[in-house]
Amino acid sequence: MPKVNPHADPTRRDLGPAALGRTVKKLFSYYPVLAPVTFVCILFSSIVSSVPSLFTQNIIQVIEKWYVSRDWASAKAEIVPYLTLLVVLYALSILSMTVYTQLMAYMTQGFLHKLRCEMFGGMQKLPIRYFDSHQHGDIMSHYTNDIDTLRQLVSQALPALIQSGAIVLVVFSIMLYFSLWLTLVLVLGIIAMVAVTKRIGGGSAKYFVRQQKAVASTEGFIQEMMAGQKVVKVFCHEQKSIEDFDRLNDALFEDSFRAQAYASVLGPIIANIGNILYVTLALVGGVFLLIGLPNVSFSGKVLDISILVPFLNMARQFTGNVNQLSQQINAVVMAGAGAQRVFALIDEKPETDDGYVTLVNAAVAPDGTVTEADRRTGHWAWKHPHGDGTLTYTELRGDVRLVDVDFAYTEGKDVLHDVSVYAEPGQKVAFVGATGAGKTTITNLINRFYDIADGKIRYDGININKIRKADLRRSLGLVLQETNLFTGTVMENIRYGRLDATDEECRAAARVAGADDFITRLPQGYDTLLTNNGANLSQGQRQLIAIARAAVADPPVMILDEATSSIDTRTEAIVQRGMDQLMEGRTVFVIAHRLSTVKNSDVIMVLDHGRIIERGSHEKLIAERGTYYQLYTGAFELE
Repeated sequence: MPKVNPHADPTRRDLGPAALGRTVKKLFSYYPVLAPVTFVCILFSSIVSSVPSLFTQNIIQVIEKWYVSRDWASAKAEIVPYLTLLVVLYALSILSMTVYTQLMAYMTQGFLHKLRCEMFGGMQKLPIRYFDSHQHGDIMSHYTNDIDTLRQLVSQALPALIQSGAIVLVVFSIMLYFSLWLTLVLVLGIIAMVAVTKRIGGGSAKYFVRQQKAVASTEGFIQEMMAGQKVVKVFCHEQKSIEDFDRLNDALFEDSFRAQAYASVLGPIIANIGNILYVTLALVGGVFLLIGLPNVSFSGKVLDISILVPFLNMARQFTGNVNQLSQQINAVVMAGAGAQRVFALIDEKPETDDGYVTLVNAAVAPDGTVTEADRRTGHWAWKHPHGDGTLTYTELRGDVRLVDVDFAYTEGKDVLHDVSVYAEPGQKVAFVGATGAGKTTITNLINRFYDIADGKIRYDGININKIRKADLRRSLGLVLQETNLFTGTVMENIRYGRLDATDEECRAAARVAGADDFITRLPQGYDTLLTNNGANLSQGQRQLIAIARAAVADPPVMILDEATSSIDTRTEAIVQRGMDQLMEGRTVFVIAHRLSTVKNSDVIMVLDHGRIIERGSHEKLIAERGTYYQLYTGAFELE
């Protein structure tokens, strides 16, 4: 079992705080009107909650005067306007709070919905190479854990940051307005809070980032184990799998524990600093009152009990909101790690496609003239635009040629060397050779799943780099050794080959593939639901459905990569008749280890370590008594 480092992530760019900023920008780009309105409501509600401190000082002064004069009528006349204004402000605050909570709930889910769509849409444009080099469970983690951290950021942390931040600024300004001396005492407490937050928050940030990566590695491992459960059991690998999982899970535990330990201790420390600060302010304020220290303030008022009491209340409100800000560090750091991974996926370079030649339905006149048709005709043509604005049409005949092709999956480690293949229209070309010889690689290059390092690949005389990839692949039918069936009915899986195919066309394709017989015996026939890659079917039955899917696509060129490898000999005979019918009139590339399936090929090419060492018909290669002869006779001896 390969060792996996849960913290190794060399492909990711360190976006850091920039990822958080980009998250907010993305939110505003999705909701250019609602987002500003929501944040204005949050600010308004926050500011209103800080305003009573201003009125408290005035009300205390009114009470002091009433206590001396006992003139209740005069005091009432001064207090009622303040109370009325407070009621109005609080009513508006409740209204704005109701509005922003509803808008935030709507925007949060909409934001995640749009972001997932953007991620998935971008993922569909990534090259095959990306999925070869990334754990599928790790990719899934982007859509679950990483997206969830952004949900917490947008729905909880961001509003709390704006609200608490606004209150802190407003309250600090009011305190500065009331008394410079008391505010200086408060600043000492702020310095202590900042130092603690920086120290503890930094440790928390480091481990939260590691936690996100450890979660992705653990999920990737679990996905691999689920997909390979039969292999695990047949080789009695359960204990080793448990040990490997424990190692990853222990790393996740360690990172999560340390992250939460740092995060959990921050709140109580900040709260207690706030309590100490409150007591300190009360003591210092009392001393200032006793010694009659002149007040320095923007208000110009004398430092007395009407200043000290609201100041202490504001200090409590100030430290409470600083504590609220510190509590959001966890969500912000986790969101930063999640956003970093989400945007790394979004920023992955899509598969390049510089092609401009497209595939169109064609009408072929008796004199051979090819024109574009507005309906399905059974004939295809390459539509080739030119720089002078003219169009030419080349009939799709299925002439595929590889000329002096070199290719390497990893730079410096060539897989194919100087390979030349000529497949004329209607020919059946077979590739045989040992595992790793480069057979499947050739078909991957024809599909442009990968681009060649040197040489040329031409399709009906057109360099395939000039053909748009979607059109190129639409002209190629592909049946792989590993079948992929999707959640849905049998009919829907066959129709995957051509979405506009009718039910009858799908049934006809199933009959061609030899799949109709077993499909009609399923509980709901063609309406039988398939799940988990068709786990309720045998491997051979899944392969037959995959062949039917290719048949309904009706492509001019077929690629069969061990298409009958999972089918028993008796079923193979049935399928082979259908395959012969399917291959009639098409250019076909066949990869097979079972050499009996390639005997009737027009050309058989024997590959060894990325080079074609023999080519010719079955009879010619047998007569040469070379590698193919040894493979063929050895196969018969094994049988």
